[in-house]
Amino acid sequence: MTSTASPDTKGAPKSAPNCAPKISFVSLGCPKALVDSERILTHLRAEGYELARKHDGADLVIVNTCGFLDSAKAESLAAIGEAMAENGRVIVTGCMGAQPEEIREKYPDLLAVTGPQAYESVVAAVHEAAPPAHDPFLDLVPPQGIKLTPRHYAYLKISEGCNNRCSFCIIPSLRGDLVSRPAADVLREAEKLVKAGVKELLVVSQDTSAYGLDIRYAESPWRDRQVRARFADLARELGELGAWVRLHYVYPYPHVDEVIPLMAEGKVLPYLDMPLQHAAPSVLKRMRRPGNQEKQLDRIRSWRAGCPDLAIRSTFIVGFPGETEAEFEELLEWLKEAKLDRVGCFEFEPVAGATANGIAAPVPPEVKAERKRRFMETQNAISLRLQRAKVGRRMPVIVDAVEGGIARGRSKADAPEIDGTVHAAFRRPVRVGDIVSVKVDRAEAYDLYGSVV
Repeated sequence: MTSTASPDTKGAPKSAPNCAPKISFVSLGCPKALVDSERILTHLRAEGYELARKHDGADLVIVNTCGFLDSAKAESLAAIGEAMAENGRVIVTGCMGAQPEEIREKYPDLLAVTGPQAYESVVAAVHEAAPPAHDPFLDLVPPQGIKLTPRHYAYLKISEGCNNRCSFCIIPSLRGDLVSRPAADVLREAEKLVKAGVKELLVVSQDTSAYGLDIRYAESPWRDRQVRARFADLARELGELGAWVRLHYVYPYPHVDEVIPLMAEGKVLPYLDMPLQHAAPSVLKRMRRPGNQEKQLDRIRSWRAGCPDLAIRSTFIVGFPGETEAEFEELLEWLKEAKLDRVGCFEFEPVAGATANGIAAPVPPEVKAERKRRFMETQNAISLRLQRAKVGRRMPVIVDAVEGGIARGRSKADAPEIDGTVHAAFRRPVRVGDIVSVKVDRAEAYDLYGSVV
C-alpha cells in the first residue's frame, strides 16, 4: 500500500485517503520499556496501522523515552528532536513523559506527551492525529502480538512499578508502586510466544522476586489448576512450556532459594540477574538497600552448592555520594570473594529528584573514573578464570546470528546484549534460533570460541 505526502508535512497525516496510516516508532531504555513499546505497537497494528521504517513519510512518530538518568533524558530529547526535524508530528510517551514540562519546554509543538504505561493515552493520541483505516480482512496480527526482539527470544514482563525506595532511583515516582499481573495472564502470554517459535523467555520487571506481593500471591486458573502469583510458582510453570526461561532483576530475598532446585533440574536456566549495586554496608545504607553482604555471600555459596552451573550477573555503582576509598576497597574484596560470572559497573550519575544527590559530598569525576577502571580490572580477572574453566566443555548455545561459517550465540550463562557471546564455527547447516551443541576451544573474559558438534 502506497502513501502520498501532504503539502503540509507537519500539520496533517501523510497517507492517502483510505490508506492505512503509517507509524514510525523509537523505543529507548530498558527491556521493560521495550515490552511497553511492543504492547502499543500490537494494539495499533490490530487497528490497521502500518509500521514505517523511517520517520520521513510516516503519518506520525512515537518516541518511547527513558528518564532514569540525565544521560538517558538527553538521549530521549535528542530522539524527539530528530523525529521533529524529520517528520514534525510526534507523540512522546515513556518514563520521561512523566515530567512533561521539561519536554514541552524544548518541543512545544508535540502532538501529545504521556507517561509510562499509558497505553490508552498513546492510542487515543494516535487516533486523534491519524484515525485508523482498519480492514479486518487484511490487517492481521499474530496471536503473540508485535515483537521488537528477534523471533527466537522475547521479554516477558510480569509486573509494573516497584515498592523499593532506593535513594538513587526515581522509578517509583515514574512508574508507581508494584502492580503484579495474575499468573494465568503471564502464562497465557508465554504460551502464545512459545507456540509462535520463541525459544527463550526473558522474565523482567522492576523487582522480579517481589512478584505477587501486592496481590497477596492470589491464585488464578491456568489449564486444569490454580497457580499462585509467587515468584517460584510462576518460574515452575514457565519451566514446563519447553523454552529457556531466564530470570532478570531478581533481588536476593530468602525465597529465591526455592528457584535453585528448578535450575538444577533444568526447568529454568541456571542464571540469576541480581542488581546488588554495592557491598559496603555503609554505602548500602545510604542507598537504602539491604546491607548484610555476608549473608549474601552465604546465600550465593548455598545456591552454587545446589546448582554448580549457576551463573550470576550483577551491576554495581561506584562513586556513590560519600563513597570513601575504604568503602570502595570493601567492594573490591567482596567481589573477589563472590566470584560473580557477569558484572557491569556504572559511575554514579545524579538523577533529578533522587534523594541520593544531596546525601553526602559528591565523589570527583576523576575518582569515579579511576574506581570504575580498578573495579573492571578486578572483575575481568575473575571472569577470565571462570571462562577458562569452560574450555574443553560442550554446552548448548542459542544462535543469534550466522555469517561466513561462524555462528554467534549465547550459552545459558549469557543474556542478550548485556553478557558474552559464543563464536562457533560450523560445517552443517545452522540457522538463527537454533539451539546447538558447541565444544569450547578458547576463552576470553566475556566471549567463548569453539565449534558446533
